[in-house]
Amino acid sequence: MVALTTGDLLFTLSRLTPSLPGQLAGLTDLELLYAAASALLSLSGIAMVAFAANAFLQTERREMLYLALGFCVVVAAAIATTVSAFAQDFENAILLLTVNYALTTVGYVFILASVLFRD
Repeated sequence: MVALTTGDLLFTLSRLTPSLPGQLAGLTDLELLYAAASALLSLSGIAMVAFAANAFLQTERREMLYLALGFCVVVAAAIATTVSAFAQDFENAILLLTVNYALTTVGYVFILASVLFRD
């Protein structure tokens, strides 16, 4: 098993930067780290959505549907926040975080509902 450090990740991302087109080449190491963390969060969240949706299809239990919807909203909030942050050049951070927290809270309410309201 290979252990990667944050420094390794930043070095690898910074080496890839010159070959990427457009604005991506001008990103700072911190912005690249944010984008990489957001991508990993999104991919793991999408996997959770897939697992919960598959469980719903197999069992037809309502709580699995709530779980899938909850993870879906949380992932959508993460993706929308990342895209909006880069599109707005990281301006209006308070608005971005407020919308992110509101959407994430809605997602967590669905996740909680999947645990609390069982058939």
